[in-house]
Amino acid sequence: MDVGGEVRRRYGAIAARALQRSRREGGAAVQVSLGCGDPVSLAGLGPGNVVLDLGSGGGRDCLLAARRVAPGGRVYGLDMTEEMIALAARNLKGTAGVELVRGEIERIPLRDGTVDVVISNCVINLSVDKGRVLAEAFRVLAPGGRLAACDIVTRGDIPAGIRAGVGRWVGCLGGALEEREYARALAGAGFERIQVEVTHLYRAREVLGFLEEKGWDIGSMVPHVDRKWGSASIMAVKPAL
Repeated sequence: MDVGGEVRRRYGAIAARALQRSRREGGAAVQVSLGCGDPVSLAGLGPGNVVLDLGSGGGRDCLLAARRVAPGGRVYGLDMTEEMIALAARNLKGTAGVELVRGEIERIPLRDGTVDVVISNCVINLSVDKGRVLAEAFRVLAPGGRLAACDIVTRGDIPAGIRAGVGRWVGCLGGALEEREYARALAGAGFERIQVEVTHLYRAREVLGFLEEKGWDIGSMVPHVDRKWGSASIMAVKPAL
């Protein structure tokens, strides 16, 4: 399966439907919330900060961040789909200090050391090359800058067949890293003061409910997935010079 292409198609379609709805109703664009936490609050933003939102989607976190970095701050919203960029532009109309950029989180189109804080909300797990994403985040951060992300992680062993089955329908779960593996990936990118804190472990029915709707026999899967996936708050810092 072309995972990157599938992710692009899935989220582009979500944004396109939201735009169509807003145009049909003649009002503001529909907010699309696809996150698993609140990286803006986690980041501790302040006036004047320059922020990059990896996978900014419909622009919700860009809007919240823009309010916190004013006056004098700037927020870059990076997304790979034209549809999400268009939706975010509609949602953020009139919001000062936000620039939307189309691009991939594995190849961030910003210069080295130009960002104070990188945020992300349930997006890094979707990448097939998470090491490169984290290396790119490290590159664009200024010395002493920080990463504040909310993401999906796994805990303990999950049979490969179960992971593949869940991943086929729920992309955010299929590509999730084990929590200690996530910490090692951050360290490998050069980050320090790493924290990966699981804030909520999903019960089996939360994970498998969608599969049941598709007609899967999930009874035998329950013991293997209960409390194996969770939402996590992730913090890391680029060393100061």
